[in-house]
Amino acid sequence: MKWHFCPLGDQALLIELGDQISSETQQKIQMFSNFLEDQRLPWMKECIPAYTNIAVFYDIWKVSQLCDKEQLPYEFVCAELNELLKSVDTQNRLSSRKIDIPVCYGGEFGPDLHEVARLNHLTPDEVIEIHSAGDYLVHMIGFAPGFPFIGGMSDKIAAPRRKSPRLQIPARTVGIAGMQTGVYPIETPGGWQLIGRTPIELFTPQEEMPTLLRAGDRIQFKPISFDEYKQLEAEQS
Repeated sequence: MKWHFCPLGDQALLIELGDQISSETQQKIQMFSNFLEDQRLPWMKECIPAYTNIAVFYDIWKVSQLCDKEQLPYEFVCAELNELLKSVDTQNRLSSRKIDIPVCYGGEFGPDLHEVARLNHLTPDEVIEIHSAGDYLVHMIGFAPGFPFIGGMSDKIAAPRRKSPRLQIPARTVGIAGMQTGVYPIETPGGWQLIGRTPIELFTPQEEMPTLLRAGDRIQFKPISFDEYKQLEAEQS
């Protein structure tokens, strides 16, 4: 497996593992980020997986104590990571969690459902059918706490971001932007096309593991009625 490094400011770098968003690249990202987390390197502050790379943040003071006099901190970290990553076992594929997310589509929960249908010359029911039939992969978590960037959506329901973003989008709202779909875990501004809402909490900061979803998870969206939504929402509280 090949990789290369790129500087990211003076206290971080990127490990580039591919140039295309795919399930294969996501497997590499997950293997490498899990491996680095397990190493507990004293100079590494954090590693953050993304679509095709991993950002590694390091303590420049600790690194400077370990460097040779002629060596820059960035060069030291690159050399250390290069040796470590050679020992990653890439033959065994990681298993994925499979998570069902119930969604009440349309109505007040999905004000843009009809617009997504119009843009794709479909009916709202056809959009729901296609969206809920997808086999989705969580590539990364970002933008807001617990926000999943999800791949695998059919291009039959792709839709551009809104020209005017909304200032407030309710928590747990399901949206579409381009070829991606996602779920807003908290109330936040956003420009995605909103097609439904889930009664399931994606971000619970009081829990030891505050985010429901993680990179590598497989997701299935399940259509539910408004009454089922209210019942599940009540069970969450």
